[in-house]
Amino acid sequence: MATTRAALTEEDIRTLVRGATPDERAAAAHKLCRNIERLPLTDDDRALAAEILRIMASDAAELVRRALAATLKDSPLVPRDVALRLARDVETVALPLLNFSPAFTDDDLAEIVRLGGPVRQLAIAKRPKLSRKVTDALAEHGGERAVAAACGNDKADFAETSLQRVIERFEHSEKVLAAVAFRQVLPLSVTERLIDLVSEQVRDHLVSHHALSPQTALEIALGSAERATVDLVDQAGRAADVKGFVAHLNSAGRLTPSLLLRGLAQGHMTFFEWGVAELAGVPHHRTWLMIHDAGPLGLRAIYERAGLPARLFPAFRAAVDTFHSMEFDGGARDRERFQERMMQRFLTQPLAAAREDVDYLIDKMDRLSRSARKDAVRETA
Repeated sequence: MATTRAALTEEDIRTLVRGATPDERAAAAHKLCRNIERLPLTDDDRALAAEILRIMASDAAELVRRALAATLKDSPLVPRDVALRLARDVETVALPLLNFSPAFTDDDLAEIVRLGGPVRQLAIAKRPKLSRKVTDALAEHGGERAVAAACGNDKADFAETSLQRVIERFEHSEKVLAAVAFRQVLPLSVTERLIDLVSEQVRDHLVSHHALSPQTALEIALGSAERATVDLVDQAGRAADVKGFVAHLNSAGRLTPSLLLRGLAQGHMTFFEWGVAELAGVPHHRTWLMIHDAGPLGLRAIYERAGLPARLFPAFRAAVDTFHSMEFDGGARDRERFQERMMQRFLTQPLAAAREDVDYLIDKMDRLSRSARKDAVRETA
């Protein structure tokens, strides 16, 4: 190893192997590690460097092993067998490598998460990048601190099922729920589940980072989960996977006639179409034709196929007819004014809707009106 030997004296190498004190061997180890990292190495040099690192990793003195781990914590030159040996060492030696070393495979890290204990789990959770294999292991086996750290790690790739598992295991941990809520992107199913478990801290994160209105947060706090879901549709449904969203609502038993009626009365026709298609087990394009183009009997036929209650059919019929009689005019606040007009027409027709649904729609219309007045004041100011 000519380049390394040129940078170190023979005395340095002898001190590394036979030094009388741990301090002397640690100083030699630190110096050698710095040169291994800094100097260009041939293949033969790398092989010899690996053998020297194995000698360091076997040193009885913790100080020597710590010098190796700290100096080469993120170096690609550390052999995998050396990294694995040091990962089982005392925490002062293991943690720097677990935090950064590229020597570990995803399988290695997942196994350490499973068997290594909370401190090592936390070190892994803070790595610069985490694959789904590792986050799957953390979701299943990680302690609270490690899971919160991983969920707060923007470079940690989580599958939707793993986030659901995290929420299932830590549904009473505000720290973990806040970390999940604070992620840059969340599947709708995860967002909805967080709403059901929301605390004040998590609610603030959802309002700030996931486009939920303050009114939605208030309704969540009051325990009005179904109303909150309508507002989630209001803000997320237009840009998200509506088909997947209604499928999730249905699997959770929340795709109710009341929810469909409230959404439709606010102008969410696409949500209504996909919701009916999901309940009826009919493809969306056929459901669309029956709702919009199949004459007066089409809506009733698909409505009955979906298993929706007969007493509410007049209310749904009125909402669909109102939707067909109106158009967007392309002006400012187009959608808000469309919803307001639609609900005005809807609420002035004879309906069989439940009183609580009517009250909700009236409240929604009042909020739209207040918002319109505030916008008008700002425009004239």
